[in-house]
Amino acid sequence: MANLKKLLDFVGLPVFAGIIIAAALLLLFPQLRQPSFFQLGTQQQIDQQGPASYSRAVRIAAPGVVNISTNQKRNFRDHPLLNDPLFQQHNNIRNNSPLGSGVVASEDGYILTNYHVIESANEIQVQFFDGSTEYAELVGTDPKSDLAVLKVNKENLKPLQVRRSEEMQIGDVVLAIGNPWGVGQTVSQGIISATDRGLKQLSPYTYFFQTDAAVNPGNSGGAVIDAYGKLVGISTAILNNENATGISFAIPADYAMYALDDIVQYGYVVRGWLGFGADRLSAAAAASGGLVNNDGIFVTSITPGSPAEQAGLQLGDYITSINDIPLSASNPAPEQATSRLRPGSLINIDFIRQGQVMRTVLQVGLLRPDEN
Repeated sequence: MANLKKLLDFVGLPVFAGIIIAAALLLLFPQLRQPSFFQLGTQQQIDQQGPASYSRAVRIAAPGVVNISTNQKRNFRDHPLLNDPLFQQHNNIRNNSPLGSGVVASEDGYILTNYHVIESANEIQVQFFDGSTEYAELVGTDPKSDLAVLKVNKENLKPLQVRRSEEMQIGDVVLAIGNPWGVGQTVSQGIISATDRGLKQLSPYTYFFQTDAAVNPGNSGGAVIDAYGKLVGISTAILNNENATGISFAIPADYAMYALDDIVQYGYVVRGWLGFGADRLSAAAAASGGLVNNDGIFVTSITPGSPAEQAGLQLGDYITSINDIPLSASNPAPEQATSRLRPGSLINIDFIRQGQVMRTVLQVGLLRPDEN
């Protein structure tokens, strides 16, 4: 006990002095009281700052991205987007052996790519991450959304995990993986610049992610992934302007998978039909009509016997939302707002008629495959 008392007497003074000094430092420098000052490098801070490297995301996703080469007929019709003054697909399809990219969608050999990558192809060859190659069968296409589904006789593939498009936000980091200019699998990095680009020149049936990740001819059909290796989109188009930099577009991955499932099961994408035509109002026209803003569409035509007519819509109705999805200036198209609604489903349509706010219920019809 005596020895213990001597030890405490010896240690007590330095410890007491240390406590006094520490308290003084905390009073003089309040920032020292922040947990982060003593916990630099904790997982929470790493998550907040973002990873310093995206190598793990690439290791996860790269085996699920393939290179595609085709032999094509010399006399093939142009895809409509090739002549569009604003957009071009980033794929060299005018060559006799064009190159593109694709994404593994299932373990048993289904592959997603762009329609314009394989259009008019006689043969389609797929090169995998391990260097092996397989000839692919064309299962089906959806030109309206520029998607195609291939099947290869290869098992135990590594499909990418799909991230829901509504989870993505402007500013999120994305990586584009593809085969630009045929040089081999390449990764470029950027961010989501916009999440809901409605671009009828590309497709009237889906929105597009806009990114500033570098994409080039040959990236078409390749993967756009998030910082954790999940599939976000299918790289599809770039802005066709010599002064444009860092403006590319991708089909949301969940929509692409929805299209793949329909193509495999039915041979085409099943789409709902509303049966009315519409256009946007200018801000001036909206103001003259007593509307607060022009976030909506003006009904210009109704097909006789259509779901729209049966729901009681009339020419001149101003639709503000479809199925509780507001039709904003960046989201004005009824086709896109209802692109995943199945025929027979019931939806709410909110509209303004002669200054009165109204709502009706519409039963979605089937867009015939020959119009699809």
